[in-house]
Amino acid sequence: MVSRYLENPVCEDLQKKMVFISGPRQSGKTTLGKSLLPQFPSELSENYLNWDSGNDRNKILKEQFPSGKGLLILDEIHKYGRWRQTVKGLFDKRKEDLKILVTGSGRLDYYSHGGDSLQGRYHMYRLHPFSLAELEGDPNENLTKLMRFSGFPEPFLEATDRAVRRWSREYHRRVIDEDLNSLENVKDVSIISLLVSRLPALCGSPLSLNSLSTALQVSHNSIKRWLCMLENIYLIFRLYPFGAPAVKAVKKEAKHYHFDWTMIDDEGIRFENLAACHLLKWVHFQQDYDGWDYELRYFRDIDRREVDFVITLDGKPVRFIECKMRYRETNRSLIYLKRKFPEVEAVQLNYYGEDDFIDKNGVLILPAVQYLKRLV
Repeated sequence: MVSRYLENPVCEDLQKKMVFISGPRQSGKTTLGKSLLPQFPSELSENYLNWDSGNDRNKILKEQFPSGKGLLILDEIHKYGRWRQTVKGLFDKRKEDLKILVTGSGRLDYYSHGGDSLQGRYHMYRLHPFSLAELEGDPNENLTKLMRFSGFPEPFLEATDRAVRRWSREYHRRVIDEDLNSLENVKDVSIISLLVSRLPALCGSPLSLNSLSTALQVSHNSIKRWLCMLENIYLIFRLYPFGAPAVKAVKKEAKHYHFDWTMIDDEGIRFENLAACHLLKWVHFQQDYDGWDYELRYFRDIDRREVDFVITLDGKPVRFIECKMRYRETNRSLIYLKRKFPEVEAVQLNYYGEDDFIDKNGVLILPAVQYLKRLV
């Protein structure tokens, strides 16, 4: 069993407040929650209630929660329109007895259903699938497995091509048919499914909403709304351009990536997507646990220079990162940014090879495995 990176932070925060954990479906939220139960001595007749279970749903609706002390896990409760009011009342009445952990496969900060009445009562975490830093064993072998089977626990641990194909097919059908339908007022599920099937081929490049609108014969606003929905249920995420007075950056077009990067056939784009997920996981952890204002962005200017990733802190760049399958030369756009911001670390990650040096422009050339295993 893989020890998850949020175990200690969640246990620490449960001593004072409720903890909310959101993240992609099947990323391990329920398993993480249940793994914490032995650390909280319990008098509860049951420690786990799932909104998707009919019996549990009735108990939540009637607010028939188990008496006594212990850790209570409320799973997928964000699908209930009054979920925040319910957990607020439960916490206010029984905060001395209960440790409350809320988990969900949608953005719990978005599905508030009528305003945030929980200010100061909870800490929020976003759980990501497995990454290189979480895995024991040979990092090179683990990186190869991640590329091939994704970071989601089930296909990664089963580690067969058949398993990952079946899992990915079922996963995306359930996310669209179950999560999207239960959380959003959706009438055009078939067209949204068609949109999802088109997105992998467009991964890693600025996404033109106008082109998608034309291809699917729907309005620009519909495409915009549907992409937000897909983000809210953790199917995709988007990165926005980094702009600064020193560079003439593009302003609007976002790039998107998939939490399940096995959908992407092109090896180079799949690696870029894998790296994006690793970096976003690190950024989210810095935000959620330490409260730092890190963001993950990308760079593209009006002269079409582009660098895959820019990490900012308080709006200022602290790291430029370019991904390549193998080292042939240093990316010229990365050199350009390094010259514009000489104090900022610039790194080119290579999936294949063992090159590890700083080139004449001050750019660090590094095997991807060395860099990614340092994250979370």
